[in-house]
Amino acid sequence: MGKKYAITFTLNGAERTAEIEAGTTMSTLLREIFHQTGTKVGCDIGDCGACTIIMNGRAVKSCILPAMKADGADIVTIEGLAGKGGLHPLQKKFVEYAAVQCGYCTPGMILAAKAYLDENPDPTEEEVRIAISGNICRCTGYAKPVLAILSAAEEMRGEGK
Repeated sequence: MGKKYAITFTLNGAERTAEIEAGTTMSTLLREIFHQTGTKVGCDIGDCGACTIIMNGRAVKSCILPAMKADGADIVTIEGLAGKGGLHPLQKKFVEYAAVQCGYCTPGMILAAKAYLDENPDPTEEEVRIAISGNICRCTGYAKPVLAILSAAEEMRGEGK
């Protein structure tokens, strides 16, 4: 066992503190300590996007992010995306458009889309495709997720989210 370091960050709106070793990744911390199992680990090298979370408003690959870099950060996982009123529009549209099959890539893809839509609430289809290009889907493909994201963007613009 190596030396432990204390970090404090906001996770889905709540302040959290953890003692971690220097080599701990954010995906390990989220899954094993905070039980945020919607954060998947597919490749462990930052290529597949299944581990995507939002840190300080940006989509990041948590499997290659040292957890120590989250000290003081605001982290959102798929578990924190839904509000008290129910599912987030992106989550609803992924269901409505049948934009999932096995679902392994879905949390990361939704969070990548959320971070992108926060920056660009009125994207083109091509812009959405580029925004989720770091998320590999081996089952469903990209047509339905792109339609779901475009529809969610339209709904979110109407609701002012």
